[in-house]
Amino acid sequence: MNDKFYTVVFNASHVADAAEIEKLCFSEPWSEEALGYMYSSPHAYAVACIERESGRVAAYGGLEYILDEAELTNIATHPDFRRQGCANAVSDALERFVKLHGVKHVWLDVRVSNEPAIRLYRKLGFEDAGVRRHFYRFPTEDALLMVKELK
Repeated sequence: MNDKFYTVVFNASHVADAAEIEKLCFSEPWSEEALGYMYSSPHAYAVACIERESGRVAAYGGLEYILDEAELTNIATHPDFRRQGCANAVSDALERFVKLHGVKHVWLDVRVSNEPAIRLYRKLGFEDAGVRRHFYRFPTEDALLMVKELK
């Protein structure tokens, strides 16, 4: 990531921007209430990637963790900031956090048609682990289950 962005722990001031990104990126976007969970739950953690110049949330991501496992719940990048390293920066920050908390396996689900996300996750070290039939709605679609083993 370049000097144009920095990452911070996700908090209440990021919720509105994240909700807007959700609407731009997903057919079934998370509500502001659901996004608020990412910074208020004791078993959730999230980060935001901020554009230095404007202070806008360029990307964010969150996960839930317990014992030695975590589930990556979302990573999303505003269309204006794609292909600038934001999703990688978010993923790196999340991975540093879970490693510090003893997590050994990170799981995620992604739409089978979301080829850019699947390429990103594979680049980040995730491997295919299975398919969840009819997992998503609007439209109904299978999910590819992926896992990353941490060392």
